[in-house]
Amino acid sequence: MKILVTRPRADGEEIAARLAEMGHQALLAPLLEPRFFDGPEPALDDVQAILATSANGVRALIRRTPRRDVPVFAVGPQTAEEASKAGFTDVRSADGDAVALAEATSGWAKPEGVLLHVCGEDAPGTLADTLAARGFVVRRAMLYGMAAAGELPHEARAALAEKHLDGVMFFSPKTARLFLILAEGLPFAGLTAFCISPATAGALASGLFAQVRIADRPNQAAMLALVNRA
Repeated sequence: MKILVTRPRADGEEIAARLAEMGHQALLAPLLEPRFFDGPEPALDDVQAILATSANGVRALIRRTPRRDVPVFAVGPQTAEEASKAGFTDVRSADGDAVALAEATSGWAKPEGVLLHVCGEDAPGTLADTLAARGFVVRRAMLYGMAAAGELPHEARAALAEKHLDGVMFFSPKTARLFLILAEGLPFAGLTAFCISPATAGALASGLFAQVRIADRPNQAAMLALVNRA
């Protein structure tokens, strides 16, 4: 199959490599790209653990501090892998979403220490609110933003117009909504939408795609398995 991958370029290139190993072809169309903020080094002396809900949060953090001695509680395997590659030695994965990370953190940490949530500027406060309700002190560090593409790449637009694609991978509701705007007027009703979560699938109006498939778990490995089963 030929799959349009809408993730930011760094993640999209990794997915393209994994798809190629499985015999599929990827076409990259990064609809969002991280913009890492400059600033002072985040205070970590009172932090018992770092909460990372995306690989970009880890990438943003390591630009701002050389420290790798604080435990990282990651939302899932891709984020955990990014932290391990960066040199953090105590990395744990909740293997799920923000709800799963809140549950796992409640067992891994103690309320008397600060938790630092490294996140994007538009990240919801649900994780912090959930943990705060359980007696934890959560400090949010918004270290990056996501810039939206103004148009589809020419190659992606041509592939859609000429019906050379079999499916599109969506990793967030925001990306799904943006695709619908940028691809307006192009034929994609015959494609399969591969979605990382029910919320992402919900951002796509019924009937727009031939099929809408949802990954078993909200992570990259489950998305790749979803494509392979199609």
